[in-house]
Amino acid sequence: MTWRDWYDALDKPTWTPEPSTIGLIWQILYPVILVTFGYVFYQVARKKIPWPVAIPFAINLVANIAFTPIQFGLRNLPLAAIDIAIVWGTILWAMKAVWPHRRWIAVAQIPYLIWVTIATVLQFTITWNNW
Repeated sequence: MTWRDWYDALDKPTWTPEPSTIGLIWQILYPVILVTFGYVFYQVARKKIPWPVAIPFAINLVANIAFTPIQFGLRNLPLAAIDIAIVWGTILWAMKAVWPHRRWIAVAQIPYLIWVTIATVLQFTITWNNW
């Protein structure tokens, strides 16, 4: 069974976006993530921002990258729910950590936070419905 057949067979809420819509949203968010996260890592490397500020950004990046292999490779819904909760939590942590240093970076995370909030609710709903 392909990942798409597997995903289509899951019991999902009626408000679940189409995979193409999800892909489009990520195509918009990934450049913002690339620029803002890259800027933080660059400023940390230049010692313009304290290194602990980069920790939630790094954890977020790893968890975000891990989601697709967990969800669609392993097809492990509970682990994917935990992973996306980490993504969500580290966005908030990153926003708080960077706020005193570069407020525009924190503000730029708002669309990412909104989308991941929706995605987190969706993932927890799908996980619950298919337990």
